[in-house]
Parts: sequence; C-alpha cells; structure tokens
Amino acid sequence: MRKIFSFATLLLLLAVPVGVLLAETAEEKGLRIAQEADAYDKGFGDFTADMVMTLRNRKGQESVRQIRIRTLEVDGDGDKSMSIFDNPADVKGTAMLTFSHGLEPDDQWLYLPALKRVKRISSRNKSGPFMGSEFAFEDLGSQEQCH
Repeated sequence: MRKIFSFATLLLLLAVPVGVLLAETAEEKGLRIAQEADAYDKGFGDFTADMVMTLRNRKGQESVRQIRIRTLEVDGDGDKSMSIFDNPADVKGTAMLTFSHGLEPDDQWLYLPALKRVKRISSRNKSGPFMGSEFAFEDLGSQEQCH
C-alpha cells in the first residue's frame, strides 16, 4: 500500500508545473512571460487581416476607415508589412510599408495617392499621429527582437 501511495505522490508531483514547485521571483516570471510571448510570435510565415478603424471626435462624430494588412515574417530580421486603406474615398489608396528590425529603428514609408508621392517616415517623426488617429507610426511597427 505504501508503494502505491508513493507512486501516486510521484505522479502528482510530475503533473505540477515546475514554476509552482520552485517559487519564481517577479523578475523571473516577467522574463519567462516575455520569452514565451516572443517565441509565440515566431514561425507564422505570413498574415493577412481586414480591419476597421473608427475615429471619433469630441462631438461624437465618427469616421470609419477600412484597412487591409499583409505581413510577411523574415527570419533573422523583423517583419515586413503593408497597410492599405480602402475606404473612405479621401484616404483610399493610402498605403504604409513597414520593415521592422530587431536592433535598429524600423523603416517606414507612406504612399499618398493624392500627391502621387512616397514619403519616408524618419525616426524622429515616428511619434507623430498616424492618419488622424491616436496611433503613432511607431505603434504600427512590430515588437521584433533579434537574439
């Protein structure tokens, strides 16, 4: 009977995650979570999404924008993504291309169809508002980190 009890206890201990058995400090837990999130973002290959951005002004008036996003994962560097605005008519065709990098600032370009021009977004302008929203250009880059 004692051997059965010991064996059952051993099985229970093996089923419990190591983090529960060995107490983690807050720093260790934070690092573990960050590493798991980073690993989760690897290996997706490519990604597409159709999104709706709803902007509201102080009076409650809304402007709805439809956006297509295409992202390509690049091994050893950051991701490459393109965001294309399809609606409304005043922003239709506007596109942003982002090359994210792990250790360097992201490269970003904005195509403005009304001007038929491509504008490079410099590092010092990345905190500026993106397309009239509360997002900044830097918010639209990925959170890549190369190790």
